[in-house]
Amino acid sequence: LLLLMSVITWGIVISQSLQLRKARAEAQTFLDVVRHSRNLSQIHEVSQRLRNSPVAAVFVSGHHELTQIVESKNSRIESGEFGDIENVDRALRRAKFEELTRLEKGTTFLATTASAAPFIGLFGTVWGIMNAFIGLSKVKSSSIQAVAPGISEALIATAIGLAAAIPAAIFFNIF
Repeated sequence: LLLLMSVITWGIVISQSLQLRKARAEAQTFLDVVRHSRNLSQIHEVSQRLRNSPVAAVFVSGHHELTQIVESKNSRIESGEFGDIENVDRALRRAKFEELTRLEKGTTFLATTASAAPFIGLFGTVWGIMNAFIGLSKVKSSSIQAVAPGISEALIATAIGLAAAIPAAIFFNIF
């Protein structure tokens, strides 16, 4: 179980690192376009190509909602309604939440591994020591050779638990 948790942890770490690297690069590209352009349509066109940028995705969502308000402006004025800028705010908040959820994918598993793996390793340690004492009771002599295999298994379980938990805790905090 601990080896599986460790493998999954490293898979998440590699995947998240690549995803965040792409997101940072595309976000920087988007921000450069925003700095150099005053045309919302041009910014929107560029932002639709930047699929990994969370900033561009939030912009696209807000731009879409704002475009709908502008297109329906004439009908709202005729009916006595005014442009509902709160819809843009809600669209931006929803897009922000979706992007955060996308970027945080897998971090829950890292947190679970960081907190549970040491206890699973400790359980393996206790089990190994119990086996060592059971083995000791079956032999006539009480030498180190009688308990060494069980204690070494116990220490290996502890090491694997820590090997799974430590990277999970570190990368959870990084991500």
